[in-house]
Amino acid sequence: MSLQVILEGLGLGILLVLVCAVGIRKGAVGMVHLCSPEVQDRCVKLGLTTHKKIKRNALIFKAFCVPGYIAYVLVCVYGINGARSFAAGFWQLLVILSVMNLIDRFLIDGYWVGHTNAWTIPGTEDLKPYITAKDKQKKWLFGTVGMAVIAAVLAAMMTVQ
Repeated sequence: MSLQVILEGLGLGILLVLVCAVGIRKGAVGMVHLCSPEVQDRCVKLGLTTHKKIKRNALIFKAFCVPGYIAYVLVCVYGINGARSFAAGFWQLLVILSVMNLIDRFLIDGYWVGHTNAWTIPGTEDLKPYITAKDKQKKWLFGTVGMAVIAAVLAAMMTVQ
């Protein structure tokens, strides 16, 4: 069961990578809503996008991805794996979400954004790194504490009778 849950976490991480790949398919400015306000403002100033488009992309990302990720983990844990108790659901949810978080922190943020040119937005190179040390701290905090809270809330919702 543990291997299956880890593989499901890898599946969720792959979904996240695919979402990012689609988001930057026409250039990294398509995902600038994930960058700091300074980078966003520079993109607007350079005429690469507008604040309205940035807000729209952020809303689309949240409206489709967050519910999609939640549906994915709930189907895996309760539909496929058959969890019934809070404890069984919680640990599986936490593992799946944590594996995805590690993929996001190391593969996407650490390597893809930090060490390749795929996410470089022309005219904003002086604002690199796009993910600052402070941003990384926040992401690690949310990725550990936040994922545990999300797992607990989802497990509680699924076991309320």
